[in-house]
Amino acid sequence: MKRTAVLNVVGLTESLLGPSTPRINSFLQSAAKATITPAFPAVTCTAQSNYLTGLTPAQHGIVGNGWYNRELAEVQFWKQSNRLVHGNKIWEELREHDPKFTCAKLFWWFNMYSTADFSITPRPIYPADGRKIFDIYTWPFSIRPEIKKDLGEFPFPAFWGPAAGSDSSQFSADSASRWIAESAKWIESKFHPTLNLIYLPHLDYSLQRLGPKHPRLTRDLQRIDVIVGDLIDFFQSQSVQVLLLSEYGITEVDTPIHLNRLFRQRGWLAIKDELGLEMLDCGASKVFAVADHQVAHIYCNDRSLEKAARELVEQQTGVERVLGAAEKEQSGLAHPRAGDLVAVAGERAWFTYYYWLDDSVAPDFARTVDIHRKPGYDPVELFLDPQLHFPMLRIAGKLAQKKLGLRMLMDVIPLDASLIKGSHGRRPNKSSDHPILISGNKSLLPKPTLESTEIFHLLKQH
Repeated sequence: MKRTAVLNVVGLTESLLGPSTPRINSFLQSAAKATITPAFPAVTCTAQSNYLTGLTPAQHGIVGNGWYNRELAEVQFWKQSNRLVHGNKIWEELREHDPKFTCAKLFWWFNMYSTADFSITPRPIYPADGRKIFDIYTWPFSIRPEIKKDLGEFPFPAFWGPAAGSDSSQFSADSASRWIAESAKWIESKFHPTLNLIYLPHLDYSLQRLGPKHPRLTRDLQRIDVIVGDLIDFFQSQSVQVLLLSEYGITEVDTPIHLNRLFRQRGWLAIKDELGLEMLDCGASKVFAVADHQVAHIYCNDRSLEKAARELVEQQTGVERVLGAAEKEQSGLAHPRAGDLVAVAGERAWFTYYYWLDDSVAPDFARTVDIHRKPGYDPVELFLDPQLHFPMLRIAGKLAQKKLGLRMLMDVIPLDASLIKGSHGRRPNKSSDHPILISGNKSLLPKPTLESTEIFHLLKQH
């Protein structure tokens, strides 16, 4: 087998290649390029599952970054067990061909309890006293202390939140991607895996904050280009072939859609008071939405309201279409985890999880970075609240409280969805905004356009 490294440069599209990406351009000159028809939904967990199984969400079950667990009556986002992904994984199939085959999976999602040989994934520690300690999870366990000794602590706040992709006194803008890149070199030097899967998230942050046409994006492109170029040089020096790909393209948006507020006005949401704040009770609600970028899964606990809910959502400005049972079947999304209805936003729109009508009673987690407690994806976590005076001083004070062992709430996130300028999830209208694949092995790229499920077979061929 030919040893291979896959660089997953999140958000990279043909429309972003240019003067700011000289290293990627240079790689492309001696390589072949294909456009990937995005997974649907075009979000991280679904796209990666399509790539690594060759199956659709109807088959592997990953209908988004999160969904409503009907049995537990809970919305569950960003779960990490690989056992959630049904079907054979690429490393399992290749191991059948050659028992000596090994796979490293670095920061790709669903990275716990998989059958990959080596893995690293972000995973905080949650002691019983309520603290949250940033850390990583690795397999084998021995990797964790060894790699932290050599590379230092993983810069967790730079992986997601207001510090991600932005220069701060503690982190450089690209520090998370740079640490991951160094971990890929570390794994290669220690274990020499046959397949090395590497996730580089840096572009994702500014694309969502600023949109793909903002002039500041030039700096982000230059930074990720340097990281990618360095990895290409490193792996080629180790006689490892390189594939570069992305998961989705991010397009400009200016229209947030608040489906849960709409359902609340119809009396379909169950809202309970907890310490003077409003909490959404999904299990007791008649109809509610789980927002995931430009796609929203709509669950109807009261199935008699499905027709009314569909008609209501279809009338909303910014909604492109609503999928029912037949349309989900056609879209490869007919899985029990999917919503009874699935709303798809227009190109300039996206869905929020917001359900409160008055910010003064928003739940306490709304103003924090809390990817697991929120009943939907919240890109506004990338911002510090612009209404806060001296926000860094406020953060320092909160951290001091934490060090003293006091309880504190890092409530620095705004509740203003209009801040978001880029999103993804639907398939963009222009193919230049679709994800791309670049391979140094020209003979293995037989056509200019690939389906997301074909990436599995292409990786096997490589």
